[in-house]
Amino acid sequence: MAAPLCLCAYPLSTRTPSRLRTSSKPRARVDGVGAPKMAVQYELRPGQNRLLHELSSGLSMEVIVQESANKSGGDLNPPLVFVHGSYHAAWCWAEHWLPFFSSRGFDCFAVSLLGQGESDAPSAPVAGSLQTHAADVADFIDKKLNLPPVLLGHSFGGLIVQYYIANIRNKQCTGRDSLFPDLEGAVLVCSVPPSGNSGIVWRYLFTKPIAAYKVTRSLAAKGFQTSLPLCKETFFSAAMEDHLVQRYQELMKGSSRMPLFDLRQLNASLPVPSVPKSSIQLLVVGASDDFIVDAQGIRETGEYYDVPPICVEGVAHDMMLDCWWEKGADVILSWLKGLRKDQR
Repeated sequence: MAAPLCLCAYPLSTRTPSRLRTSSKPRARVDGVGAPKMAVQYELRPGQNRLLHELSSGLSMEVIVQESANKSGGDLNPPLVFVHGSYHAAWCWAEHWLPFFSSRGFDCFAVSLLGQGESDAPSAPVAGSLQTHAADVADFIDKKLNLPPVLLGHSFGGLIVQYYIANIRNKQCTGRDSLFPDLEGAVLVCSVPPSGNSGIVWRYLFTKPIAAYKVTRSLAAKGFQTSLPLCKETFFSAAMEDHLVQRYQELMKGSSRMPLFDLRQLNASLPVPSVPKSSIQLLVVGASDDFIVDAQGIRETGEYYDVPPICVEGVAHDMMLDCWWEKGADVILSWLKGLRKDQR
């Protein structure tokens, strides 16, 4: 496994991404101020930089940015904003998908939710709620982006994206202004369904009790942090090389300094509000070898939004980090190309 990286190894930049707003609103701070929060540092890829976006609360949210490599003329692609799930942070998108999509003409922004990655932690037992996490993402989009983005959420991050969408839809239905800016579209990647994960848990208990035990041990008891085989089985394909699993295992351990949610409070707020269909284009993507979110969970999400889900074969739950990460990226890229055609 690679040795932990020191803060001085971070590529620092004072260059403001061209499609970030440069108004009189509070500006994002470039990393390099203060001590790092993760014990194992993530070394940014070429072309990436790290911003600390100041939220309305005064807390700072980490954003890893990679601008489009294609600045030639033509229609502007929508920016892409990525939201991670539990035990992850912005780095999980920066590894493969930010370089992939930026090389194809998209400005990319991966956020670390509060209490995760290099973001500040609130003075509370948990990092936040479905409502506060979605509002933090909305704050960044509202203050920093010039164009409506496509919002992509993975696992519990997908549930946050769903809550964001519900708030936009409510704005459309009531005609009232909202703190949640409009989106060009949204992508749910191996997302927890609108009703939460309780249905998945019960199905596992009755149909796959051994898997249910492993998932509980891995996630609830954080067994993935100490067992390499369990970490691989939970998040990755069997073909994933152990040295990569170990590297990501260490980053996951350092990413989540506090629980993302109070799960009891979260479940009490579900399902995500159901409102009339809106103009937001939605893609639901699942993985055939997902050990956490089963096929029925992906179907539930698709049915809820009246969207046929796409199952990516031979890929595990961490689709953006798995050894065949290109498969999911290609599916999303194809959908994004169709999205732009629909807008013309």
